[in-house]
Amino acid sequence: MRTCKILLNTVTDVKEFVSLVSGCTYEVGLVSGRYSVNAKSIMGVFSLDLSKPVTLCAHFDDTDRLFAELRKFKVA
Repeated sequence: MRTCKILLNTVTDVKEFVSLVSGCTYEVGLVSGRYSVNAKSIMGVFSLDLSKPVTLCAHFDDTDRLFAELRKFKVA
């Protein structure tokens, strides 16, 4: 499993993010505080507090391509 912090500032960011992770055949989740949702679910993503960074959890080993595509959402 690999994790990173991301920030989704706008509705467009959320739509683009969900579109990118939906193409992944493995499990990808988002965690905010004590809540965890399926990152492929636009309703799940919008249920989180997106005013601050959330943690992306990719549950597979070959994450390099996915993380490269999501680079614009990553926070330091």
